[in-house]
Amino acid sequence: MKKLLIVLSFLYSLSSSAQDSCRIRISLLTCTPGTELYSTFGHSAFRVFDSINNRDLVFNYGTFDFDDPKFYNKFVKGKLLYFVSIDTIPSFLAEYDYYKRGITEQAINISCDEKQKLVAMLFENAKEENKYYRYDFNYDNCTTRLRDILEKAAGKHLETKNIFPKPNTTFRNLIHIYLDRGGQQWSKFGIDMLLGNPMDKKVTNREAMFLPDYLLMAFDSSALNGKPVVNEKKILLNYFDAYKTKSGITPFIVFGVLFLLIVVISFLSSNKWNLFFKIFDFFFFTFLGLLGLLILFMWFGTEHAMCKNNFNLLWALPTHLPVAFLLFSRKQLVNAYFRFIFFFTVALLLAWFFLPQQFNTAFLPIVGIILIRSFFLSKRVVPKTQSK
Repeated sequence: MKKLLIVLSFLYSLSSSAQDSCRIRISLLTCTPGTELYSTFGHSAFRVFDSINNRDLVFNYGTFDFDDPKFYNKFVKGKLLYFVSIDTIPSFLAEYDYYKRGITEQAINISCDEKQKLVAMLFENAKEENKYYRYDFNYDNCTTRLRDILEKAAGKHLETKNIFPKPNTTFRNLIHIYLDRGGQQWSKFGIDMLLGNPMDKKVTNREAMFLPDYLLMAFDSSALNGKPVVNEKKILLNYFDAYKTKSGITPFIVFGVLFLLIVVISFLSSNKWNLFFKIFDFFFFTFLGLLGLLILFMWFGTEHAMCKNNFNLLWALPTHLPVAFLLFSRKQLVNAYFRFIFFFTVALLLAWFFLPQQFNTAFLPIVGIILIRSFFLSKRVVPKTQSK
């Protein structure tokens, strides 16, 4: 049945394009999210049907070389190059049909000269010497490139109405919508851990178009040179209910339960828990210290602009790492360190909702554990012979 739909869609494009005076039909393809993290936010591509040259192609700016031996190194450091690839529409539809991802097509309403100019630019971009570009998730990605090349061909920016779900929307708000919808709570936890204050910038209509769905909405509500951008819209693959929220244990539940256990056990007077806390405190603060170093690396050692100014360093302090190895020494200096951490954490919690960065709710029980354990570690009895 799905193969029949693909064939019918192809035949429909033939009849639609035949009505165009220059026999070129350009449309925006917007694909629904997938189950993998890289596909969580959907995808966009341009479709070009040219009845004169008998070709129906898809220009995809979201291609990368996963087989590159330095792929992970480049990805982590923000140096991964994406490139333009060209596919046929039957192949493109078959791939998304296989993964059960929906596709919406919007025919672009521009003049014949503008279409020819746009097609020429797409082929020029797809040349080996031009096709690579430095990918930026928020400002220069496979979706924003489509908007930019359309505007360049038309010689004017889109005149767009408001497309925000609510006032004062930030980059983080927008990506949370997709992560929550896909049940990607652990991915959301990690993303909120590594992406800093730049993600909390209030976005404009234009900036929101970094996401495929918002480019689709922008096209629906925009004009170019006084004409609606879209003159026809249809569904190519109807899999819009296939993207279901996953069930599972969330980070907030895991760390919330751990926090409650640590609180209860910490206030027990029995000495039988001493060994447990020696081990727990060592690994807990070692983990926090390593996490702080990772945040610093992502901030200063990579080209990911959204990892800058990360306020998670206020609780994931790199200094926890060396101090964790001194926990067994019972030195007075260690007690003084955790006394400072206790009061610092109290101040952090008081300022939690006023800081210029939105924190993941699962961070709260982690910070709560820091508060409880730093309090008890600051109260340890230190032998007089080890007070210095």
